[in-house]
Amino acid sequence: MQMHEITYGQAMPVESYGPGFFRVAGDVIRGPMLATGKRAVSWGGLDDVDALLALAADVDVLFLGMGPEMAFAPKDMQSALEAAGIGVEAMATPAACRTYNITLSEGRRVALAVLPV
Repeated sequence: MQMHEITYGQAMPVESYGPGFFRVAGDVIRGPMLATGKRAVSWGGLDDVDALLALAADVDVLFLGMGPEMAFAPKDMQSALEAAGIGVEAMATPAACRTYNITLSEGRRVALAVLPV
């Protein structure tokens, strides 16, 4: 099996996460986080749909990390995002971070909205 180094160019992957925090580009963000390839910021959580809708022109898919366990996205959130042209993939936060990093390395238009573990 041949191994390939993952490169991100100018994009900023999730470097690590732990109880209540995420680390992106050396910065620690406490609590829920919203990330794109260009920036990572604190996010208001599942009630902050407007911050996600603001990404519609730049994002095709949003990976939604629901915490330590798999859970579905709230139906009203999912409906609003899909109506704006953003696909939503809900999963546990660890899986969302890994999936985001992989698709980010492929140069795809993705975002990550995650609740802490």
